[in-house]
Amino acid sequence: MFARLGDFEGASVLDLFAGSGALGIEALSRGAASAVFVERAGAVAAVLRSNLDSLDLANRSRVLRADAPGAVRRLAQEGLRFDLVLLDPPYAEPDAAERTLRALATSGILARHATLVVEASRRAPPAAVEGLVAVDERRYGDTLVIRLEPADPGVQQRAERNGE
Repeated sequence: MFARLGDFEGASVLDLFAGSGALGIEALSRGAASAVFVERAGAVAAVLRSNLDSLDLANRSRVLRADAPGAVRRLAQEGLRFDLVLLDPPYAEPDAAERTLRALATSGILARHATLVVEASRRAPPAAVEGLVAVDERRYGDTLVIRLEPADPGVQQRAERNGE
């Protein structure tokens, strides 16, 4: 997946539904400057923190224990912006990706040319979300990997200038 995404040297990454942190850790290993990991399960978040510590990545990382849409709202209130957003929601929650994408599209946390990557079940892909456009879609067995971008980077840039 990362080979297709290109260079993220110095990028700010948001890993939603982080689990063990594999996706965000991979982004950090490929040169991302920082990553925020969002995981709602306490025990899983503890394992994630341990993984970051053992890989000496804790100083470039932050772990939030929260649901994904709530974390998006919180990060927006903090004024953070992200270049790369990774979503790997549980297949058992087919509406989780769509709810989170809607929150992202309206939050103002996407950098001007942000890239979003969603892993979902091929059998239950997320519906299209206003404000985001799919630019690539790949199928790997039962997994669907969708790459999205803001539909109008100019709108996002204006929001950034206005502090939204």
